[in-house]
Amino acid sequence: MGEIREVEIRDDMIRLGQLLKLAGAAEDGAHAKDLIDGDEVTVNGEVEVRRGRQVHPGDVVGVGGESFRVTARP
Repeated sequence: MGEIREVEIRDDMIRLGQLLKLAGAAEDGAHAKDLIDGDEVTVNGEVEVRRGRQVHPGDVVGVGGESFRVTARP
């Protein structure tokens, strides 16, 4: 696995589709949906198929060879 980039969120959780857009892994909601529907997204190492999945600080999301760790804004 390569470098894990941190993505900071304002609240204690964010929906997976929103995180993909925030991290720059998806251009828009439709692209996020396509990535998730194509089994291309993992959360903590497991394929995730729910766009509305809640991810929390500490979770690691993978897509397209990139990994993102969710962090909380202090």
